[in-house]
Amino acid sequence: MVKEVAALRDRNVLVLGLAKSGFAAAKALLRVGARVTVNDAASLENDEHATILKKQGAVIVDGGHPEEIVEGPFDLIVKNPGIPYSNPVLERAQQKGIPIWTEVELAYLISEAPMIGITGSNGKTTTTTLLYHLLNIDHKQPLLAGNIGTVATDVAMKATEQNVLVTELSSFQLMGVETFRPKVAILLNVYDAHLDYHGTKEAYIEAKANVTRYQTEDDYIIYNAEQEEVVEAVAFSKAKKVPFTRLGRTEEGISSDDDYIYWYGEKVMDRSRIQLPGDHNLQNILAATAAALLLDCSEETLDDVLSSFTGVKHRMQFVKECNRVKYYNDSKATNTLATKSALLSFDDSLILIAGGLERNHTFEPLRPYMDRVKAVVAIGETKERFATFAKSCDVEHVVVADSMMEAVERAEQLSEAGDVILLSPACASWDQYASFELRGDTFIEAVASVTK
Repeated sequence: MVKEVAALRDRNVLVLGLAKSGFAAAKALLRVGARVTVNDAASLENDEHATILKKQGAVIVDGGHPEEIVEGPFDLIVKNPGIPYSNPVLERAQQKGIPIWTEVELAYLISEAPMIGITGSNGKTTTTTLLYHLLNIDHKQPLLAGNIGTVATDVAMKATEQNVLVTELSSFQLMGVETFRPKVAILLNVYDAHLDYHGTKEAYIEAKANVTRYQTEDDYIIYNAEQEEVVEAVAFSKAKKVPFTRLGRTEEGISSDDDYIYWYGEKVMDRSRIQLPGDHNLQNILAATAAALLLDCSEETLDDVLSSFTGVKHRMQFVKECNRVKYYNDSKATNTLATKSALLSFDDSLILIAGGLERNHTFEPLRPYMDRVKAVVAIGETKERFATFAKSCDVEHVVVADSMMEAVERAEQLSEAGDVILLSPACASWDQYASFELRGDTFIEAVASVTK
């Protein structure tokens, strides 16, 4: 049951951009008694969602974003996260002092359930998914929401006090909050990302820090103690600070050494039980585990889940082992930073399948880690360029392939017991596939065919 939100009743609200988040926000606003206008740049004449909202009392303005629409007058704007603040409607709204939210703020206001907010440049989806599994196995009744694919407002409208909202949040979403206060916040890391949207890295980090901005001493902020920019970003927070680090046992927060994971200095799990490979994934595991422990998950649950969790599909996903050769699908690695993390997840004996859309970006950031690679199978538009790069790194075997099936076949022919065959393209997929998901699925199908 949606709780009453008196502050929104009878307010004039402009929902800017329909899409999934706009539709969910408009539905929620109408339900709590707001007067809603929806504006979208596209024509909504035959749009099913627009038709539904119109029947529920919303006003629909489509075919463009006229600046004069903000003369409504409106008390509030709820915008699609992807619409930049340079949009003329939003610029005019800012001049007039009209508050601008994303639907995350709305979800927080209407949710009966406590929220967990998870953000960072990398690792959000893995951390969110792992935490969901931990809470679910421990019967905490979690609900997944946010940037992971399920609109937060939709989930919040159905949530009860017995649930926990596990919410993946982007910097775009976090820019539009005014009171959002998750019970537990997680800031995994910050790297150069979305600077075309935010303008500067400082502005990007400031947006990420909004995950803890309105927390109080009754809340928790879990953060990466290994990254100075993250430590500085959360220094102002009033929440209880829970640092995580992989660099040795600490008395504060959650930590690990080569053998164990520690919670405030006490052993909670043997690291040899963990199935998900990679130092970057260990950071995700520490963050998710800390949140689970704060919500009273048992150590038995930690062991059950962490000893079986093999990752999110297309993100360092374990696919299969055949003839003592392991296959991993990291199709989500669409840039060199992601592929670097993948290479660092294994010691050696790697057969790397890489390449994709030609964007003329350099592969040089991978050079220090190519000594782990015994063979490369290059694919896609960049196959010749990646092959040349691999040869310059003294990779022993370098071949090119015209299809994913051929790539997996060649990789299997080059492999021997103890090897890992890893798809981690370092390139976008759009030269051959509509999405990285489709590329990863094609890899999985090829592995199944070659190893049957």
